Amino acid sequence: MVEKLEDLPDISKISANVTRILGQNPGKFTLQGTNTYVIGTQYPYVLVDPGEGKQEYLPLLASALDALSSNTNTLPEVSDIMISHWHSDHVGGLPSVLSLLQSRWQSRNPTTPLSSYLAPKLHKYPLPSDIAGPASTAHNKLPEIIESLPKGAFTPTPDGKPFHDLHDNQLFRASSPAIRVIHSPGHTLDSIALDIPDDHALYTADTVLGQGTAVFEDLRLYLQSLNKLLEYGKKAPEGYQTLYPAHGPIVKSGHELISTYIKHRLDREQQVLEVLRTKPTEGDAWTTWTIVKVLYASYPESLWIPASHSIDLHLKKLQDEGTVVFLGGEGVEKAWKLDCESPSS
Repeated sequence: MVEKLEDLPDISKISANVTRILGQNPGKFTLQGTNTYVIGTQYPYVLVDPGEGKQEYLPLLASALDALSSNTNTLPEVSDIMISHWHSDHVGGLPSVLSLLQSRWQSRNPTTPLSSYLAPKLHKYPLPSDIAGPASTAHNKLPEIIESLPKGAFTPTPDGKPFHDLHDNQLFRASSPAIRVIHSPGHTLDSIALDIPDDHALYTADTVLGQGTAVFEDLRLYLQSLNKLLEYGKKAPEGYQTLYPAHGPIVKSGHELISTYIKHRLDREQQVLEVLRTKPTEGDAWTTWTIVKVLYASYPESLWIPASHSIDLHLKKLQDEGTVVFLGGEGVEKAWKLDCESPSS
């Protein structure tokens, strides 16, 4: 049964340090829409993700900034924009948001030369140079978005690149509220989480959602990241309790939900293995599709295609671990068997 989505306001002051603004792009995968976050107690602020690029988002961001403080000097309202990962619903709004911030500064400083504008820096964890998978396909609109960035509306790196690279365990901001970067690949290779110790909160981007379960590109990396985030919360001196996801409501019991995510994936993996230990229901070998038909028999058939992607990634992980053998085929007709020499089989 599909979980009913919780109603979320367009703008929420979720803590003394953080304001959430909905990206105005609700949908099957975005839930109530992409959550963007303004972090800070005074300007200049940090903006986490500029949303998908919906025009309806811009007046909401403007309203949220107006409510935070009355900036009457030449400082920018936003000094840094952090990108959680390359998906379009998280980066598509970058050109329009940069134009908005520049325009608001000009309105406050009509007699000051635009050259005095301290444009925001853009920050992102870099993708590998030999990137493969979805990020190497036409689904990745980031190169086009970069080309459309308004000149003078952002501060590039010394060598002219638009993004300043983030790295794992980077203390991005030391002053209150502090922000630490945690590389958490799996959903995408460049996914990050952000520890906000003043809030005892962890921004999880799309790695952990406020409702439902997340999708991922690489299950092995995804499980490693979930365990990394779980352990981080236990070891950090100001360990998080709450999760600020990129989709859905905030989560009060963060450790419990991440543990549930891990258990769900491991349980599903065992179910796949149990099916492979039985005689195929169709043909000479189990395929991704016939496994889905068994495991999702009680679900609407409309969910089987997206489920097949998840099952395929489970099988790929098991193949990489030497537990199953790929026999050939393409798409949902990929055929698989247990590796009889593997201890796990």
